[in-house]
Amino acid sequence: MNFAELIPIALKLSIILLVFSLGLRADWRDAISLLREPRLFFRSFLAMIVLMLAFVVAIASFFDLQPAVKIAILALAVSPVPPLLPGKQEKAGGSASYAIGLLVAAALATIVLMPLLVDLLGRYFHADAHMRFRDVAWIVIVMIIGPLAAGMVVRHVAPEFAERIVKPVSMFANVLLVLVVLPVLFNLSQTIWGMIGSGVLAVLALFTLVGIAIGHLLGGPNPDDRTVLALATGTRHPGLAMAIAGANFPDQKGAVLAVVACHVIVCLILSIPYLTWRKRIHAASVARVQP
Repeated sequence: MNFAELIPIALKLSIILLVFSLGLRADWRDAISLLREPRLFFRSFLAMIVLMLAFVVAIASFFDLQPAVKIAILALAVSPVPPLLPGKQEKAGGSASYAIGLLVAAALATIVLMPLLVDLLGRYFHADAHMRFRDVAWIVIVMIIGPLAAGMVVRHVAPEFAERIVKPVSMFANVLLVLVVLPVLFNLSQTIWGMIGSGVLAVLALFTLVGIAIGHLLGGPNPDDRTVLALATGTRHPGLAMAIAGANFPDQKGAVLAVVACHVIVCLILSIPYLTWRKRIHAASVARVQP
């Protein structure tokens, strides 16, 4: 097994560990919390799937994008499972319960919706694109539902042990994610530089900023919910996006990987100002409540 083959394995492991660390801080009430709030569920669905997909389809339809860029942003748009930011959402005042519930609801919805959406997008753009339900289900179970459930079981059986390992596991997962993304960016630097002039970074920045704006506006009256939905709408699951590209466009796999890696970096960077602002708002709110 060479270095190139290790990269996707390490990427998947980092995401699995991130989700496992979330499970170490959650219980079953958090997992089903969104299902008990139909209005918030509807707004979340509208923001993350309907509006973002409509926005990306418009961008892909009316702008002359390189094939890899078009494939990547469409694949990201139909991969609404945000495993990378819930910890940051909580630090910025976001509701931890909503973040977990949103992750679970999005994962379950993805199993049903992704194959349908990929097929519809393939027909709209006259491309032969498909994803089997069982393939999507397997990815979601292995990378989201399974690790989350495992973390929740550890917390239930050994809460002190879960509390002790949650920070080291989360830190290791984040470091591993950086160590994976940086070599990808370096190895694909020529591909990335070749796409920069075509506006790929501008498209990815627009994807993230529009997602944050849509999620913030539809988050509802609770400011903590706004923070969660904003960050969730602006980010996507890179593993699912790569699965779509690999299954349907193997000749574009390397270029799509470069775009998806750029999306992860762009999303993390552009989220910083919003996170800083929300932390400040949350701190001011807490200060007003405290005597």
